[in-house]
Amino acid sequence: MIKFTRFFITFLLAIIVIQARAQTQSTATTSSPYSRYGLGDLYSQALPQDIGMGGLGAAINSSNGYWYYNINPVNPASYSTLRLTVIDIGLYGSILTLNQTGQVKQSNGNFRINHVAFAFPISKRSAFSFGIQPYSQVGYNYKTTQKNFGTGSSADTNAVNYIYSGTGGLTKAYLGYGFNIGHLALGGNVSYIFGKTQNFSSTEVPGLFGTLNSTVENTYSTGGINYDYGAQYTIDLNTSKHIVLGYSASANTQLNTQYSYVISQYTYDGSGNQNPALDTLVNIKNPKTKIQLPQINHFGLTYVNDAKYMIGAEYSNANWSSFSIGGVNQGLQDSKTYNIGAQVTPNINALGNYWATVDYRIGFIYDQSYIEVNDPETNTNTNIKSYAVTFGLGLPLRPSSDHNSFYKINLAAEVGRRGTLDNGLVKENYINMHLSFTLNDRSWFRRQKLY
Repeated sequence: MIKFTRFFITFLLAIIVIQARAQTQSTATTSSPYSRYGLGDLYSQALPQDIGMGGLGAAINSSNGYWYYNINPVNPASYSTLRLTVIDIGLYGSILTLNQTGQVKQSNGNFRINHVAFAFPISKRSAFSFGIQPYSQVGYNYKTTQKNFGTGSSADTNAVNYIYSGTGGLTKAYLGYGFNIGHLALGGNVSYIFGKTQNFSSTEVPGLFGTLNSTVENTYSTGGINYDYGAQYTIDLNTSKHIVLGYSASANTQLNTQYSYVISQYTYDGSGNQNPALDTLVNIKNPKTKIQLPQINHFGLTYVNDAKYMIGAEYSNANWSSFSIGGVNQGLQDSKTYNIGAQVTPNINALGNYWATVDYRIGFIYDQSYIEVNDPETNTNTNIKSYAVTFGLGLPLRPSSDHNSFYKINLAAEVGRRGTLDNGLVKENYINMHLSFTLNDRSWFRRQKLY
């Protein structure tokens, strides 16, 4: 057990380093044109076991009679119910198909190490947790073309290409504590959100020889403190059935960011390869400024029948209309999300039927995002919404020989759609896949007795 523990800690730290380096190098793990807006694609802080249930989190905890415990960063009050040390390491993969009227359908795949989370009890009523997970991702590359040099005049015969691309993202590292007083649980996380995002917009005139093409590069290097807090109240209907009411929030804090703005000119060689920049017209590196994050609220309700089933619903909102960078409002709108989900375990104590001990999860997510795209031709605004059905499995593995360690593999999938074909926009069909390995151990931090 000691050798396994040392190996696991080493592996844990290695993954944290890899994840942090990946973020600072601005690697993109999304391919969505909608990640151009705001902070990019925002990721749920729920882990795979909860994503399979529609991404529930506000009213989810481990006080449901299972001997497997899960970490729930969405509501730090849930840490108070942990009775064993828990380590959770996860992977993420996605398949994204882009559809646009008059354009060829495109498919992209992405993969990454998603999260590392660790929790351990301090007492029978409290526990600590810490971990690292993605907060947002930017990754897109698309082109629009205007005929007649963009003027609409038949005298201008050349077309103009406008090319937009971006990469990078933000990571969230957190440290949290939760405790309970009777039926009431309270908790909080202190988080550090950091990373770099880059956005490029280029203008090219491919049919006009000798024309200099130009690129505008906007880079944000961000780092700052954020706070999460939450509460849960459990109502016992009898010894095995409970209702859990939950609320959690992410505070409207400010992050430090340094902004750089570069305009350069370039040409292509005879083979169509881009030459190094000929000239830099503008190179501005501004002093640090502030990103104003909004308040994000989660309200949840679950009904639990211990070790048998759980069903819940959740509503979230965020005032992204107040989101600003350097005091400049970014033109986003308030967001709303609805989640419903359930989990069933046929017979957790079955000895001769493995599939009866498996957790089966299902859920649904509706999201009205903070993105509202304006169509300049019709002067209409279109809100970008998404719908997804989720599925999940919790697969228990054989415990250690001394029955001090328990293992589970959690699988989850989101099958959904985002956007629309109206007004020349892009409709995305996606499959997001989540996998995590969860370890529960009762011997960590326990003093060994010698006889």
